Amino acid sequence: MKEKKLDVVLVLGILLISLFGVLMIYSSSSIWAEYKFADPFKYVKNQGLFLCIGFLLMLFVSKIDVSLYYKKMNSILFLSTLLLILVLIPGIGTIRNGSRSWFGIGSFGIQPSEFSKLALILFTSKYLIKNEKNLSSIIKGVLPILGITLFIFALIMLQPDFGTGMIIVMSIMGLLFVGGVNFKFFMKLGILGAVGITGLILMAPYRLKRILSFLDPWSDPLGSGFQIIQSLYAIGPGGLFGQGFLNSRQKHFYLPEPQTDFIFSIISEEFGFLGVILVVGLFLFIIYRGFRIARKCEDLFSKYVAFGITFGLSFQAILNLMVVVGLIPVTGVTLPFLSYGGSSLLITLCSMGILLNISRKI
Repeated sequence: MKEKKLDVVLVLGILLISLFGVLMIYSSSSIWAEYKFADPFKYVKNQGLFLCIGFLLMLFVSKIDVSLYYKKMNSILFLSTLLLILVLIPGIGTIRNGSRSWFGIGSFGIQPSEFSKLALILFTSKYLIKNEKNLSSIIKGVLPILGITLFIFALIMLQPDFGTGMIIVMSIMGLLFVGGVNFKFFMKLGILGAVGITGLILMAPYRLKRILSFLDPWSDPLGSGFQIIQSLYAIGPGGLFGQGFLNSRQKHFYLPEPQTDFIFSIISEEFGFLGVILVVGLFLFIIYRGFRIARKCEDLFSKYVAFGITFGLSFQAILNLMVVVGLIPVTGVTLPFLSYGGSSLLITLCSMGILLNISRKI
């Protein structure tokens, strides 16, 4: 069977949203970067460099046959798990914003949990194929992969990084569901998960504060409720057309580090409802193409991988948007393609490269 050409339409959608992300990182970060580094282009130069590297990586990965990951998957998962352990060791991992989630390389940082998101999706896709006959049994089929997932989740929680951990767990749950695991299992797991999440919240006071500030952010407007209030102040005045590019008020030291988790707030403020429609439209297009690739793919491993990547991307985007508009508590999850962060962008673009390779076969 002759391999098809690259999905140029999907590449164009990815490029457009990534370039818009770089543009908005400059707008949202220039004031803070000039104050902190005396260089308003500090963050946008870093992100631009990662975008160039990431885009080349995406094109390179799009030429690697997805079957290679099937053969090397155990080694990939072992490496990603080893990195999660190493980052917890003082002197090796570095602390940023209260989390030991990074390997520091000069002014740059590499976040191994981002690599784990992709590695576990690939591993689970292989696991579902090799254990297809056992998936009807919770003990033989589901518990082994669930144990691996929870082990990686526990390593990420030690950093701590609850948001990334939740994305990983939900991505694997999505794969198990399409893999044919009985729906009753997910109902029971949902109850157990709710109890577990409640326990994690009660164990860490800062998580409880986030919950309380979500319910009533104005009860502590200068403390735990500050970030979500400032986000809503950014979104509210946006109107239909926004305040105009570079005209955000909230980026002037009101909304903390707006180039990261809350970049969508600045987009809403500067470009209004039309900016929201543009961003959501691009996400929906990429997600649609991803699920379409998964649906049309005949190879079962490729199908699972395409679904897992797309589901994980869509869940992360929805989670971030819900936080920004105050529908759920702050989780610390970035918005794919748009938020500042080299590790996140590189892994997201590599994931898109795998998706593009799978699309050549349909």
